[in-house]
Amino acid sequence: MSGRPEVLFPLFSTLESLQGIGPKTAASLTQTHLSAPVDFLYSLPYAVVDRRRRQTIRGMEFPAIATVEVIVGRHVEPRNRNGAYRIYVSDSEIEFQLVFFHGRSKYLTAQMPEGSSRVVSGKIELFDGLAQMVHPEHMLPAAEAADIPEFEAVYHLTQGLTQKTCHKATRSALERAPDLQEWCDTALLDREGWPSWKTALTTAHHPEAFDDILPDAPARARLAYDELFAHQLTLAIARATERSAPGRSSVATGKLQSAVLKSLPYTPTNAQARSIAEVTDDMAAPQRMNRLLQGDVGAGKTLVAFMSLLVAVEAGGQGVMMAPTEILARQHLEGLQPLAEQAGVVLELLTGRDKGRDRKAKLAALARGDIQILVGTHAVFQQGVDFQDLRLVVVDEQHRFGVRQRMELAEKGQNADVLVMTATPIPRSLALTQYGDMEVSILDEKPPGRKPIKTAVMATERMNDVLSHLRKAIEEGRQCYWVCPLVEESEVSDLIAAEERFKHLRAALGEDVVGLVHGQMPPAEKDAAMQSFQDGNSRVLVATTVIEVGVNVPNATIMVIERAETFGLAQLHQLRGRVGRGSAQSTCLLMYQSPLSETGRKRLEVLRETEDGFHISETDLQMRGAGDMIGTAQSGLPRFKIADLERQSGLMAIAQSDARALLQRDPTLKSARGQAARVLLWLLRQDEAIRLISVG
Repeated sequence: MSGRPEVLFPLFSTLESLQGIGPKTAASLTQTHLSAPVDFLYSLPYAVVDRRRRQTIRGMEFPAIATVEVIVGRHVEPRNRNGAYRIYVSDSEIEFQLVFFHGRSKYLTAQMPEGSSRVVSGKIELFDGLAQMVHPEHMLPAAEAADIPEFEAVYHLTQGLTQKTCHKATRSALERAPDLQEWCDTALLDREGWPSWKTALTTAHHPEAFDDILPDAPARARLAYDELFAHQLTLAIARATERSAPGRSSVATGKLQSAVLKSLPYTPTNAQARSIAEVTDDMAAPQRMNRLLQGDVGAGKTLVAFMSLLVAVEAGGQGVMMAPTEILARQHLEGLQPLAEQAGVVLELLTGRDKGRDRKAKLAALARGDIQILVGTHAVFQQGVDFQDLRLVVVDEQHRFGVRQRMELAEKGQNADVLVMTATPIPRSLALTQYGDMEVSILDEKPPGRKPIKTAVMATERMNDVLSHLRKAIEEGRQCYWVCPLVEESEVSDLIAAEERFKHLRAALGEDVVGLVHGQMPPAEKDAAMQSFQDGNSRVLVATTVIEVGVNVPNATIMVIERAETFGLAQLHQLRGRVGRGSAQSTCLLMYQSPLSETGRKRLEVLRETEDGFHISETDLQMRGAGDMIGTAQSGLPRFKIADLERQSGLMAIAQSDARALLQRDPTLKSARGQAARVLLWLLRQDEAIRLISVG
């Protein structure tokens, strides 16, 4: 697949080849998202102006756009240099003014001779009780007025562009759009009533009513689907390339798994059992597993992960579990130790702290295969750490761990299977966008015995009530997290807020019961503060959001979140999940600064009403938008020009199954539809996929 197909050359030629764009405009546009004619095709209008002809402007609600035939009356020149040039005109019922600033009288008298009939179109406003149209967009003799479209598309403008230039350039780009072979599944086109690619573009740029610019208008939905399909095709090609790399088949005997299941004081949920079965099947297959385990707070991911690690051990190999921080690695160790004892497997911890003789002994045992399951931080993948037979890598907390790291990991093990765990329930549409190359297992049930967390919302003014409630809880031997607000973007101001609150709480509750942990601390101090809280020495832990991920203190039953309205929903849900881990009733207090905005109020209400992370994340997506939700900068979310992830999540799922089905039937995209899909990839600049498929 040497290069761009010839049929697309006209769409990727220079901007100057478009009507209305000269060298100067072209030069200023190269810095923007408009660098070739194709970009004008994919910059759809965002609004539409109704320019249908009316008899009169009488009875209209102003300000409004009006198109009306008028008889031109007298011209009034400005009194001074900065004044306005005015022309009185009358429609069939009423007189109004056309107003021009810096109007040239010679030009205007030629355009609008007194007594002539003209069609004018523009925005009319009332000024001191007089209707005025300032700088009409159109002024034409009645015979030429047919050129004014009934509905006129309005485009987002960028430097050096006017609506007029935009219209010209877009029309000119549309004239070059070739007739392309169809890459969409014909059954899908029939079912949705979608037009062909070229018709869809033409229709989208010539809206004939307000509904034509909505995301679900057939032409727009079709173009959005093309983008999602190209994206999913890229992911599917990457996935196929990854899977064609040789894997290992690890077949479970079930011996160790059943020993652990027998020892559990409860029966795993259906979701846990289903996920364990999915992983066990994947590991037995000859291809490499690449699976995402998505579980809500407290849904029991640890058990699923451990059962997966046991498959590796039952098959005669080793497994490793990686955590982002040392605290979390130790916590995994504590959580897995009792299970490992039931199964009779050797479990060890390896972190950056291991030095000298200790470390040497661990590394030797690992290389001999004496350590069957290793828990650690990324220190596990440094030089000199060698496994005898690594078959499964479990990675905790996906968002710190991208596709590239997954690839590096696999190279370390002899094509080891990969299971990625995330505690962030991601709406399905986003999961497909971010992890489209992975299989997904979802834990959407809570294990039995977990009490729901009581969530209350109160204003900061009631701080004293909160403190007296806390005093009582501390006397009863309970512990509390106190999360400080994110003040500004800078960590320094977060730090000041946290230290202020720390001093205040120590004064109110006693010096020795309050601890502090924040992002600026040296790791050793942070660990010590967390450890002291875990051991029950400090009773209240003041923290910035560093505690969000994974910390497990069953005795902590109260979570206070200050300025909760400044946090995202998903984040608040994560923070709340730090309590409710023991058998005692837990509470989460969301404190807000009044007055609350409408969206702030809605966010906090959603949290008060439900503990279902998936429901919360869907609401979050609707309220905040995709990029904002994952933090666009590091989200790795593709930028779509037309597709709207919040509103068109259903299309993403169809695009994924369609892309996978096409590749399954035609892995090298050689069929007629496959060739058409290649053209789509070139059209939407998915060079990565093109490279992979030409190599593959």
